[in-house]
Amino acid sequence: MAAREVGDIRNVAFVGHSGAGMTSLGEAILHQAGVTNRLGSVDDGTSILDNDDESKERKQSVDSSFYHLEHDGTLINAFDTPGTPDYCGTAIASLAAVETAVVVVSAAAGVGVNTRRMFNIAGDYGLARMIVINRIDADNANLEDVLTGARESFGSACHPIYLPTDGGKKMIDVLENKEGSADVLDVAECHMQLIEAIVETDDELMEAYMETGSVSKEQLKPAIAKAVADGHLIPVLFTNARGEVGIADLLDALVLFAPSPKDGLKRTLTVGEGDDVSETTLEADPSGEFVAQVVKITSDPKSNIKYSVARILRGTIKGDGSVFISGERKGQRTGHLLKLCGDQQQEVAAATAGDVIAFAKLDLRIGAALFDKAGDGTIAMPKLPAPMYALAIEPKSRGDVEKISGALHRFAEEDPCFNYERDAETNELVMQGLGDLHLTVLRGKMKRYFKLEVDTKPPKIPYRETISGSTKYVEYTHKKQTGGAGQFARVFIDMEPAERGEGYEFIDKIFGGAIDQPFRSSVDKGIRVQMKKGVIAGYPVVDVKVKLVDGKTHPVDSKDIAFQIAGRQVFKKAFTQCKPILLEPIVNVEVTAPTDFMGDITRDLAGKRGQILGQDILPGNQVTIRAQVPLAEVAAYASQLKSVTGGQGSYAMEFDRYDIVPPNVKQQIIAAGQKKTDEDED
Repeated sequence: MAAREVGDIRNVAFVGHSGAGMTSLGEAILHQAGVTNRLGSVDDGTSILDNDDESKERKQSVDSSFYHLEHDGTLINAFDTPGTPDYCGTAIASLAAVETAVVVVSAAAGVGVNTRRMFNIAGDYGLARMIVINRIDADNANLEDVLTGARESFGSACHPIYLPTDGGKKMIDVLENKEGSADVLDVAECHMQLIEAIVETDDELMEAYMETGSVSKEQLKPAIAKAVADGHLIPVLFTNARGEVGIADLLDALVLFAPSPKDGLKRTLTVGEGDDVSETTLEADPSGEFVAQVVKITSDPKSNIKYSVARILRGTIKGDGSVFISGERKGQRTGHLLKLCGDQQQEVAAATAGDVIAFAKLDLRIGAALFDKAGDGTIAMPKLPAPMYALAIEPKSRGDVEKISGALHRFAEEDPCFNYERDAETNELVMQGLGDLHLTVLRGKMKRYFKLEVDTKPPKIPYRETISGSTKYVEYTHKKQTGGAGQFARVFIDMEPAERGEGYEFIDKIFGGAIDQPFRSSVDKGIRVQMKKGVIAGYPVVDVKVKLVDGKTHPVDSKDIAFQIAGRQVFKKAFTQCKPILLEPIVNVEVTAPTDFMGDITRDLAGKRGQILGQDILPGNQVTIRAQVPLAEVAAYASQLKSVTGGQGSYAMEFDRYDIVPPNVKQQIIAAGQKKTDEDED
């Protein structure tokens, strides 16, 4: 495949809600373009886009897939993306490679939660958007209602450019035809509205249109891509992917209406920070210095070869060159340049600005900026949701500990909304994703590809212990006498609360030699050890001030370990006298769902000890509810929200502060902590 002119490239991502048919649409496109000789199907497992075992088994996409084709002299690079919110990380990352998000809406189900979410993310990122109303052959499809719903959700810039006719068997071109018959809406009215939406973006065209009442298609062409790129026009099409109706028209529309890399969103390379920051707009210039961004990473489960898909933003690259990750001074040999189509590869000699290619066997990461020589800089990705659903995992077989780390590392490379860490406080290995389904799929991949069986459980909530009162002159004497040398240490401390967030402060208030100087630090060391273990419930202690005010040593039996033990014990004794309290993490939660569920959601959050902060009514009968809730109450909120809203709600969550646990809840936590301590001692 020869390198293309920038103006002859279209980069698009098909996004939407699960069940809208993004994958079926991709299969129809590939068949229509002659890339495949039969129409692939998700249901019978013959899809070349849903080629991984997890997607085939579930009969729905769990990962994005890249493909390409040629139509009317234009190279179309496309991403098929999953529509389930739990898998949206790779869908959002694919937007970094394209100029146009093609938002697919089911004619049977209408605008779904993820449809609206992906439309807004694409718009916030600066992409052009098109809408495809698919599955128009569905028995319960009401095209006029769906189009009305799309306009309510996405605005008045939505204009049909093709309309179904002849009972959904054909399409009529609204741009070409001033009149005609359609199954839905009036062709003449839609034609006039479309022309006006285009000419409004160009003063000369507007003047010509006002003078003559019409403009030719050739006159309109230069303004069409600009109108779509600016968001002034959101083209709407209708398709029946399984019947391959409207597919040729969709390909024509991608060529005419979708902006090329010359006309679409220009990414920015940012170097430095603060006052020293510099920003460079990356024009799609094949002769410029090479810059690319990694947008997808995938591995072949059979060969374990890692493929990194990158969008070339500027310059040209040839096979067997080198690429440098931003900030690294050692490059990596690219070897062959590849164009992917599902799990198939095709080698290309070179690729230029605007194109999307893949590298094999390189150590890259999603979002990384690439150069052909050592360089620095970052390129903004679309906003990704933070993974908030967590599970602690451990292998069923002790010999699989290292294999688990390898599997989790690979998943974290391939999915920008998955991460894992070893909790330093609990020593638990915790993985985080976007929901229960997200982590269930990854556990399935662990078993399928790595032969790993794991047990999971909710991770511990990171409570903290502290005090609300003070005490003075608390004494503890450690005395141990055996056959040989003994141990002796006597200490007196005062204790009081520190300001929230100040942490721990040890103050040596001893004057004279009541305790030898080296042993005073031993007391501090012992206190720090006990603070990590906790006192009342087994959680770390924070925000206390301890003053060492008196003590006694023995000329023979006093030693470091004795004063460490005395420090631990006197701290526990004083802590229990200072009105101990528990602190819990409080998170900010934003829940978005149809307004019909507003009452159910607010009642549910209030029942979780939540404080409702406000509500924002959104277009398309949606509402966002803002609240602050204890993390312990929403640790498994993904599945709970799904139950409350029937899968139509989404949420975002971030840490805000620590606050005091109510007494009744505190007693339950203390009882659970003491029970675990007893079990550990047994």
